[in-house]
Amino acid sequence: MQRTIDKIINAQASSDGDGVKILRSIGSREFIDINPFLLLDELRSDDAVDYIGGFPSHPHRGFETVTYMLAGQMRHKDSAGNEGVIRAGDIQWMTAGSGIIHSEMPEQAQGRLWGFQFWINLPAKEKMRAPRYQEITSEHIPELLLPNGKVRVLAGEITDDSSSVIAGAISNIVTAPLLLDVQLNENQWQTALPKNHIAIIYVYSGELNVQGKLVKEQQLAVLSAGDSLTITANSQPFGALVLAAKPINEPIARSGPFVMNSQEELQQAFSDYRSGDFVR
Repeated sequence: MQRTIDKIINAQASSDGDGVKILRSIGSREFIDINPFLLLDELRSDDAVDYIGGFPSHPHRGFETVTYMLAGQMRHKDSAGNEGVIRAGDIQWMTAGSGIIHSEMPEQAQGRLWGFQFWINLPAKEKMRAPRYQEITSEHIPELLLPNGKVRVLAGEITDDSSSVIAGAISNIVTAPLLLDVQLNENQWQTALPKNHIAIIYVYSGELNVQGKLVKEQQLAVLSAGDSLTITANSQPFGALVLAAKPINEPIARSGPFVMNSQEELQQAFSDYRSGDFVR
């Protein structure tokens, strides 16, 4: 069954970190979350004033953060001893788990900085697991080359025309996510999607068509249930992120940098952070 579009969300201008200008689609007042996706931000500017403050040291507990870059450079450093710079085409996947303190700071003072950050929830049994960090550089991200474009397989897996499986760069994630960067110049592309996964599309350039409904640049489309997706280039080339993941049907207690299952767990996270017992 083909997936169609249930809802379209316009990304809203906002700011985060130390005054970094962003476009927020998931996590805004208009659209709080779509299980298990908690946040989706696009950061895109040619003016260093918009991003130079970066995201100084801050804590997380209970979910996963993903950063994917299209242009520019961002340095990650965390309390688990991980440190590295991600550049155009690179991705980092941080499982905060029981608690981690990290920073993400631009490694440039001029030029374009363009990337995305996602927050993906963790089920209760995984919220207090040990933190983990995966960093994959662009040359190690598999790509499906098409006559009319390409698909970068960041997480999950897809099949090509010969039914060969292309496995993504990021693996062993509890929500079994599929994360694709689809860049199409013309015509259409079709792929299978896990039937029981929640799925969304974020268009970061151009515009596309899903079963007759148009999605424009800086819009997010929430997809209906189904097991396949057909995306058509409408009147110009496009770039879009396709995300799908297993839903987590549990209560959410959320405040600032923490996402837990109850108010008691949320207050414990704040207490641990204030007392210095946060990083385990």
